[in-house]
Amino acid sequence: MQFNLIGPFEIVTDDGRSHVPGAPKICQMLAVLALRPRTAVATETLVRELWGEQAPAGAFRTLQTHIYHARRLLKEVLPLADELLATRAPGYLLDIGEDQVDALVFERRVRQARSALADGHAERAAEFLADVQRLWRGPVLSNLSVNAVLTGRIAHLQELRIHALELRVETELRLGRSREFLPELRALVNDHPLHEWFHGQLISALHRAGRRGEALQAYQSLYRILRSELGLEPSAELRRLQHEILHTEAPEPCRAPNRPPARLSARRLTSGAPL
Repeated sequence: MQFNLIGPFEIVTDDGRSHVPGAPKICQMLAVLALRPRTAVATETLVRELWGEQAPAGAFRTLQTHIYHARRLLKEVLPLADELLATRAPGYLLDIGEDQVDALVFERRVRQARSALADGHAERAAEFLADVQRLWRGPVLSNLSVNAVLTGRIAHLQELRIHALELRVETELRLGRSREFLPELRALVNDHPLHEWFHGQLISALHRAGRRGEALQAYQSLYRILRSELGLEPSAELRRLQHEILHTEAPEPCRAPNRPPARLSARRLTSGAPL
C-alpha cells in the first residue's frame, strides 16, 4: 500500500488500484498520520487540522467517527490490514513505513542527492534527482482544502522542490551537460521568473556555449522582470556577469556554477511566482 500526497491525495494498492476517500476530512486526517508513520499523533493535532483553531462542540466525537470510517476504508483497500490505524496515546497511529509515503521518499531522495553532490558523486546525485522528478506529480494534496498542520508541511515540500531543482541544475552542469540542459534552464526561468540563481545559470550556460547575444538578452529579460515586478535591479553578482560577457570576447572554460552560499540563499524574490 502506498500513500501519495504529492499531487492529489490517493491510496494505491500493491496491484496498482487507486482509492480516494470520498470524505475530504478523512483524506486530511490520513495525510497528517501518513506524514508521521508509526508515530502517535495527538487528537488535538488532528482536530486542529480538520477544523482549524475554532473547533466546533463535539469535534472529538466527530473525529472518532472519522477514525471509524477510515478504518473501514483501509480494511476494504487491504483486507489483511489489521490495526493499520491504531489507537495510541495521545491519539492515533498509522502503522506504515516511510517508504509507503511518497512525500517522505521525496524528502529522503533530496537529502541523498545533496549528500552525493557534496561528496563529488554527480552521477549518483543525478540518479536520486531523477527519482525526485518522477515523484513530483503536481502540487501537494491538490484535491484537498487544508488547515495549519498540513499547510506547514506543504510549504516545506514546496521549498524542498525548489532546492531539488537547484541541485539538478548544478548536477547537470557539473556533468558537462550545459548545452543539453539549456531548454530545461529556459523552462525553469519561465516557471520561476523571480529566482535569480536560475537566471544566472541560464546566462552563464549561454555564454559558455558561445551564444553571447542570447546571454545578454537573458540578462535584459531578468532586468525587466525585476524592475517591473519589484522595482529592483539584478544582484551585484549578476551585474558582474553581464560586465564579463560584454567585455570578454570568448567565454571562459566550462566550470561548475557557484552555488548559493547557503541552502536556499539565492535571491529568490517571490511575489506570486508559481512553484
